[in-house]
Amino acid sequence: QVQLQESGGGLVHSGGSLRISCTVSGSIFRINALSWHRAAPEKRRERVAAIADGVTDYADSVKGRFTISTDDAKNTVYLQMNNLKPEDTATYYCNADVSSSRLSSVNYWGRGTQVTVSS
Repeated sequence: QVQLQESGGGLVHSGGSLRISCTVSGSIFRINALSWHRAAPEKRRERVAAIADGVTDYADSVKGRFTISTDDAKNTVYLQMNNLKPEDTATYYCNADVSSSRLSSVNYWGRGTQVTVSS
């Protein structure tokens, strides 16, 4: 089994910064891709950033403000969020595509961490 543990959420003023992290643990042969998604009330869940083999991708709404990175030795993915806006308020979820062997991969979700940006 694989577990994802997010941390680092909290309350920040508009224009501020926050870094959230997600550590992947368990039966890991290879982590194929990592991503961050967010969900806010009455809004669809949105993928905000993804990284795989060093290649990154961002939602237009966060480009230039958010940066996704990894520490491969720690099986950890980070999301550095700068110039935060009230509309960034959401629960942020970590997602990992993990292979426990050469033959298969499974998609896992963390439980989420709340980010609240006050105006």
